[in-house]
Amino acid sequence: MATVYRETYTKPLPAAAEVFTREGQRFARWTDRRGRKRIAKVTTPAKGRHAGEDRVVLACNTHTAKYRDGSGVVRKVGTGCPMRDAAETVLSDLRGRAELVKANVLTAAQDAAADHAATPIDRHTAGYVTHLGLVASPEHVANVRRQLDRLIGECGFRRLGDLRGEALERWLSARRAEGMSARTANTYVAAATAFAGWCMETDRLIVNPFANVARADEKADRRRMRRALTEDELRRLLTVARLRPLAEYGREAVKLQREPDKRRRSNWMRAPLTFANITEAAKRGRAAVAKRAEFIAELEYRGREHALIYKALVLTGLRKGELASLTVGQLDLESAQPYAVLEAADEKNRQGSEIPLWADLAADLRVWIGSKLKAVQAAARRRIGEPVPMRLPADTPVFNVPEGLIRILDRDLAAAGIPKRDERGRVVDVHAFRTTFGTHLSKGGVPLRTAQAAMRHSRPDLTANVYTDPKLLYLAGALDALPLLPLDAEVVTQTAKATGTTGDVTIMAGVALQETARTLVPTLVPNPGKPCILGATADHLTRATMSGGGADAVSVSACNVNDKAPADTRCQSGASRAGDGTRTRNSQLGRLALYH
Repeated sequence: MATVYRETYTKPLPAAAEVFTREGQRFARWTDRRGRKRIAKVTTPAKGRHAGEDRVVLACNTHTAKYRDGSGVVRKVGTGCPMRDAAETVLSDLRGRAELVKANVLTAAQDAAADHAATPIDRHTAGYVTHLGLVASPEHVANVRRQLDRLIGECGFRRLGDLRGEALERWLSARRAEGMSARTANTYVAAATAFAGWCMETDRLIVNPFANVARADEKADRRRMRRALTEDELRRLLTVARLRPLAEYGREAVKLQREPDKRRRSNWMRAPLTFANITEAAKRGRAAVAKRAEFIAELEYRGREHALIYKALVLTGLRKGELASLTVGQLDLESAQPYAVLEAADEKNRQGSEIPLWADLAADLRVWIGSKLKAVQAAARRRIGEPVPMRLPADTPVFNVPEGLIRILDRDLAAAGIPKRDERGRVVDVHAFRTTFGTHLSKGGVPLRTAQAAMRHSRPDLTANVYTDPKLLYLAGALDALPLLPLDAEVVTQTAKATGTTGDVTIMAGVALQETARTLVPTLVPNPGKPCILGATADHLTRATMSGGGADAVSVSACNVNDKAPADTRCQSGASRAGDGTRTRNSQLGRLALYH
């Protein structure tokens, strides 16, 4: 039953067409846009969306081959040939492949892949991008499309048969020589590999030509290393962010005196804002625009929003896009444990999460949403006849996160006296707030598994190595947990009662240490189920040992251990109990297990 023919299709009857009947058949005669006389049959469908409408029946310009493949399935394949003789040649090849499949010379998969070999590759990429749009974010889809278009253009891929791993490796080598980072190079490899994998799943390819392309070592070539902000830097940054929009209008003029004419703009400049002068500059700015009360309110609103965005990023670990996606309906600020619901479509891993909120952040968000509601109500009252809403719509965004947030942050960092790049080349950007979140969790003694859940990481090493800044950890205090090993000290062993048990106590150079309590594991690492000791020194341990577990022993642990509390909530920072003003949030972090 193998044959070649032209497929037909219908289109609306041309407006100037003349309908006539010949031998019982209706025809239409008209002149097309090129001035050619056209005649075609007229049909009136009885069903479908064009039912009862007169339409002309036209034939395709190219032939279609109809045959039975090696599996016995009748198939139609477009030959792309306008000439019948050429189309019959294509049909002959298709029938020959079918016979090879029947003879087990070719597999059915190889036969199916051969049908796609001649199709231009841009049609395959268009199908892949359409498929990817169903499971990925628009940003990811746009990035993948851009990467595939670049690879196809610069590697010379025209058909699926042109895909070669060697060509991709040569391209990567040339780009790395030009300075492309390892991480960027790996994203191109990932895009190409995923595309070829989809082609295999849809029987367009037999093997993945990019499966063995080596990935670059990202650890040895990290171009953008981020650092965490200290508590003092965070406080300064929030102050500057809140005041800077208004302080910009109160910057003092500084004379340069480059030219005799002092009125020229090149002879003076605005003094830069610093943490020391920003408060006075804000006062001058308020006085400069005192007659514009609404503008002052707008500047204050903008500054408070920027500060609250920074604070929310630091205290939740949310990414910029995730924070921007939050709406009022996704916040639960009235429950015993306030939290925000992050939709799966807005989360990087597409799983969805419930993000616990600290009490002070939840309080700030209540005030913030209340101020937004008052603004909406005031606007409604100004419009006569419009009802005044009692609450904000659920789809109201919590924050208007600016597209240029990185530029705003850079100006705030400069005004706060915080270097953009430290002595090791590590930078502070918007994503560094997430590093700050992870670092302060580790600094506070939060168990790694809990910190991993809080940051929504798939692997604990990502939390511990990439998103933890060791510079802020109290490593000096951790070294105090190591044993004293003097070479020439006189060692006298005696038996003493310590912490309710009897054991050997070794006296070395006047320092008493409990041998059975010593360990090489630094006390910076919490022991699940036991209170952690942060910053504990050998002298503290000595007093705790010799006092028999009295008051000094309690002050060393700095934890009130409740045997009925979850293990994750027992670990608290000794430094915060020592009076540095840092609030311990580990009891709230312990609840993270309820959400993950």
